[in-house]
Amino acid sequence: MKINTSTGLLENASQCPSPNKDNRPKNTVIDLIVIHSISLPPGQYGSDEIEQFFQNKLDREAHPYFEEIHTMQVSSHILIKRTGEVIQFVPFHERAWHAGQSCFQGRERCNDFSIGIELEGTDTDPFEEAQYAQLAQLISALQQAYPEISGNITGHCDISPGRKKDPGTGFDWERLNERFRSTH
Repeated sequence: MKINTSTGLLENASQCPSPNKDNRPKNTVIDLIVIHSISLPPGQYGSDEIEQFFQNKLDREAHPYFEEIHTMQVSSHILIKRTGEVIQFVPFHERAWHAGQSCFQGRERCNDFSIGIELEGTDTDPFEEAQYAQLAQLISALQQAYPEISGNITGHCDISPGRKKDPGTGFDWERLNERFRSTH
């Protein structure tokens, strides 16, 4: 994987632009990766409803849960589907709206300085090997493009405790570390 730092785009990723983004504060250093999980409808996989949600195109009548969330304006930089497909919604140099109220090492507003990566999944289901493989390669590419990230990789649950649970108990941090070590 390779990132074009001029455009903020991941080469070979499908591009699905989200309007739910804005500029980062001036002179912001990108130094954090936040890992999330999402499935729409909850617990169901393989549809394009996550993409619709991040583009404000979710059909509120398609599922009862969508009535609750269809007006939310959220996004992520990247989604890694269960198949390993990688979709980019927001260029890395722009601010995606993924973390909400959050704090990392005493710094609030994590959206300002982080990159949000969504994994198609739930807080409890195990993730797929294809997702770990793509995530490890993506982290490596992000660390090359944005060296200040270094080892600053955390879960949404860690920056928004009590409010968020993802990526949850189904995410195996050690498995990610093993996969990451094997890419280097």
